[in-house]
Amino acid sequence: MKRFATANWKGSGKEGKGTNTTQSGVLKDTPYSYKTRFEEGTGTNPEELIAAAHAGCFTMKVSFLLGEAGFTPDNIDTKATINLEGGAITGSHLEVKAKVPGIDEAKFKEVAENAKANCIISKLLNTNVTMEASLAE
Repeated sequence: MKRFATANWKGSGKEGKGTNTTQSGVLKDTPYSYKTRFEEGTGTNPEELIAAAHAGCFTMKVSFLLGEAGFTPDNIDTKATINLEGGAITGSHLEVKAKVPGIDEAKFKEVAENAKANCIISKLLNTNVTMEASLAE
């Protein structure tokens, strides 16, 4: 299986503008620029897209691992925050909260740690991945 996305950029790095388009069409000519990446402009940026990919991949991995352990989650919410410092991604921090009937905190944290280490995007990032995991009340 292969998935793709495209980017187009016009102009200089600081004054130029670009667009991202994904194979699925979810993003179609979605704008990005220096302002959306390094300031507070309207549009997307590569780090935000990496955060979305990490949150989605990790959350799905948690669900699969919970199923393997005999649990079915009612809900899993994950926020991924990408740290960009000195021109490099220096880490990704995951905050996950889940409602999982019948599981205790220790087992949930074990499953979350496994997902953190083994989801495809965690492996791809090859950076420091930190996490906070808790069960919803």
